[in-house]
Amino acid sequence: MSEKIFTVAILGCGGRGGESYGRLFAKMPEKFRIVSVCDYNSEKLKKYGKIFGVPEEMLFSDEKEFFAAKRADVLTVTTMDADHVRQAEEGLRLGYDLLLEKPISDSREECLRLLEAQKKYGGKVLVCHVLRYAPAFRKVFDLIREGTIGRLVAIQAVEQVAYWHQAHSYVRGNWRRTEDTTPMILAKCCHDLDLLQWYAGARCESVSSVGDLTFFNEKNAPENTAARCMECRLRDSCPYSAKVLYVDRWKKAGSPENEWPYNVLTTALPLTEEAIRGAIGKGPYGRCVFRCDNDAVDHQLTQMTFANGVKATLTMTAFTAEGGRIMKFCGTLGEIVLNETEDKIDVKPFGKAPECLRIGVLAESGYAHGGGDYGLISELYEVLSGRAKPETSLEASVESHLMGLAAEESLLQGGALIRVHA
Repeated sequence: MSEKIFTVAILGCGGRGGESYGRLFAKMPEKFRIVSVCDYNSEKLKKYGKIFGVPEEMLFSDEKEFFAAKRADVLTVTTMDADHVRQAEEGLRLGYDLLLEKPISDSREECLRLLEAQKKYGGKVLVCHVLRYAPAFRKVFDLIREGTIGRLVAIQAVEQVAYWHQAHSYVRGNWRRTEDTTPMILAKCCHDLDLLQWYAGARCESVSSVGDLTFFNEKNAPENTAARCMECRLRDSCPYSAKVLYVDRWKKAGSPENEWPYNVLTTALPLTEEAIRGAIGKGPYGRCVFRCDNDAVDHQLTQMTFANGVKATLTMTAFTAEGGRIMKFCGTLGEIVLNETEDKIDVKPFGKAPECLRIGVLAESGYAHGGGDYGLISELYEVLSGRAKPETSLEASVESHLMGLAAEESLLQGGALIRVHA
């Protein structure tokens, strides 16, 4: 007996909805079929409509028209952060099951309101905390639960954003302004907060946090430099130069036809040097990083205490050469160190021989986020088929969001201790 094929409607065709989840849906024709796409950007709508083979009458540039009827079994909400709750509520009302991009919202009230909407309408919701599905992070979870390091006492986590990623997403890009999206602790670190709460295995009771926007502002701009990189005397030497980050790096990568972050700049497919140069010559990604309208912090340090006594620290910093997470788990009988940059997990039980596991070997499925994107979409199918409960349910996600909101409140109060569940 053949398995059911679930139909999918994608709302928002950016890097996640179009490139990540959309392409994964398309690679699983025995499980999913994309039947409708909605995006206000006509070029993206046309591009992904063609890629996914969606008929023209099921392509929508107007959200109200799209929501005039239910278009599929599953609605993928991958729009800007501020739109998530409104659109998710409408999807639940129409009877969709949801794949909901994170962060959900920067409002406690909105998060709780969406929980109530799910209870009212009954739809299944899987939130895209993809790292829970990445084999390396899941392996650490299993090791902790198996008692490999005894009782977990403390976690030290470092989110290495990487200098170029900060410039791309949080200085020039869509997540640069808090009022248009969510604070950095949610926009970038919602993965980390979700993981910390998952590993700790308890509710977070209190949070304190400090941080600042230290570097990416006009007072740090070199003398006699231009507002746009292609017009600047430092376009070939500044590490943040759009020419260096996009044109030169794209060439060094072998001039890929379709690869992030270059495919964010332009809808051209395949990518060309001409298209990339055109995008940075006029578009937002060609602006000087010291002369943008950004307010996202470039470093933040957060401390958390959980109900079971586990303590955790999270350091988010833009100022690293490479991206990737480093997490150290301290237990009563040993420690575990996960280091994405070095592609390894070191397991060190006290008084026993250490073991080194290679992350690349664990993540055999490939795809983004160490195999997490693939794991998420595979889990979605199991949830829709009734064979599994969502690991990253809406309820679980809201818990880590409340941690992030408390951290932002603390930051704005200069590091004050904030109770998560007042």
